[in-house]
Amino acid sequence: MTHLVLGCGFTGVRVARLLAARGERVLGAVRRAGEERAVVDAGAEPFAFDADVPASREELARRCAREGGGARVLVAFPPARLAPGVERTAAVLGGLHAHVARVVQLSSTAVYGGAARVDAATEAAPTSERGALYVEAERAVREGPWSSLVLRAAAIYGPGRGLLAESGPRFTHARSLDAVVSRIHVDDLAALAAAALASELEGAWPVADMEPASGRTLLAAWSGAAWTPPADRPDPPGSRRVDGTAVAGALGVRLRHPSFRSALDPLSAPSR
Repeated sequence: MTHLVLGCGFTGVRVARLLAARGERVLGAVRRAGEERAVVDAGAEPFAFDADVPASREELARRCAREGGGARVLVAFPPARLAPGVERTAAVLGGLHAHVARVVQLSSTAVYGGAARVDAATEAAPTSERGALYVEAERAVREGPWSSLVLRAAAIYGPGRGLLAESGPRFTHARSLDAVVSRIHVDDLAALAAAALASELEGAWPVADMEPASGRTLLAAWSGAAWTPPADRPDPPGSRRVDGTAVAGALGVRLRHPSFRSALDPLSAPSR
């Protein structure tokens, strides 16, 4: 069985590594010079691919045809509006209908708009252009003739990004340090994506760890400060708590980092 990882960035290259470690044949798409080494180091075979270029999308379809029609594809690039108005994911998948057995997409909890509480039963209701684009991309994934699964990830963090940024925590997905938001460690998202590719589970599912937290809580944990957020206080505006337990259970994945606290354990913050 051949797996195609379309988007070997922060998460995609980790998925490629997991699949290759299981003995699977993995082709990893690279868009820029310098990306090939990371794909090769992950145990995958790099191939040039630019989702925005029609000729590159046509070559991808030919490659999938040569693979015999049973490829499993991870869409790990973000949605975008291409000329003349076609969404990027739809443009890529449009030529693959006869050649793909399964598609898994890394989407975003941005599709839930202003919902303050999200679980597996929550419907998408985007309130931003980014959220609407993700919904459009999801539609292209879910309406194809293949089996499909969409993973709507909360804020992704990991080595060098977010809570674990080299110069200290970064909170690009939160409106304020007081907003309580959910996150997912990149290694856990990769494990879920690899399991999703092997599974026949379908639908669109929220993905998050088990401890939503404000930026202030994370900063305190990172610095080793003794601080506890006020109890019995409503979440501030801009908060979103995401319950991702359903898809982890359905895929049989046990999170390595069910809380951000375990991700901090091996670190030594400058203030410690």
